[in-house]
Amino acid sequence: MAERFSAFSFVDRITSLEPGVRAAGRYWVPGAIAQFPPSLVAEAVGQLAAWASMSQLNFRFRPVAGLAGEALFMRDAAPGQTLDLEVAIERCDEEAISYGGAASVSGARILTLKDCVGPMLPMEEFDAPEAVRADFDVLRGSGAPAGRFQGVSPREVAVIERVPGERLRAELRVPEAAPFFGDHFPRRPVFPGTLLLDTQIGLAVQLAGEAAPLRDAGVLAPARVSDVKMRVFISPGQVLELRLELQSATPEGATISIAARANGKPVSTGRADIAPRRPS
Repeated sequence: MAERFSAFSFVDRITSLEPGVRAAGRYWVPGAIAQFPPSLVAEAVGQLAAWASMSQLNFRFRPVAGLAGEALFMRDAAPGQTLDLEVAIERCDEEAISYGGAASVSGARILTLKDCVGPMLPMEEFDAPEAVRADFDVLRGSGAPAGRFQGVSPREVAVIERVPGERLRAELRVPEAAPFFGDHFPRRPVFPGTLLLDTQIGLAVQLAGEAAPLRDAGVLAPARVSDVKMRVFISPGQVLELRLELQSATPEGATISIAARANGKPVSTGRADIAPRRPS
């Protein structure tokens, strides 16, 4: 498993599992990386839900990113910390999984996911079922080797239009090759939606910081992302147009619409709430 899942796998061990109902797991954030973005904490919870659903369906299907009703970010995960992950599954069948979940550090919740839905697709399109089953057995047993993740290289983003404090357009060039494609997924490389979201959050923080009520608010950070919808897969080498528009801003925070398009067609939509960083 260390070779197969080393670049974009965020569950080290599944500590409990009630098939089709709930699961818990852990992930150790490597101490050597510079940061672990909030979107990857959400990815870790989503991956735990994926393991629970794949095992429930005998590894014939796997979920892919679809809808996320709400993600609440309480605080960041620091390198060297251990994430305690949990998911509660509302539905799991050959059509879709719907679930909610959370991540905590030392008993303090740092992220909550609500109303998430992942459509199911045949496993064989993405990976070898027998290999995924073997990986699951490792996670349910001794656990995967810790410290596999080495971080993600900065994405290539170019701002092409900016009206400070109002709207922003940028181009994101998805790499032709990257280590995370080996995990996501071995047979069908797909750019992770959480890396797209991380890029959009970074731009949303910039846009919020230009709005008059937040110019002197100090460090800004994501507080909430809602109504996220991934419409299509993102392939290696694609160029995405990112569009962000300020919806409202007060000294307490800003709401920004986020969208991505490729070749003039929608890729994703959602909203991001950006607020002054709360003391730890």
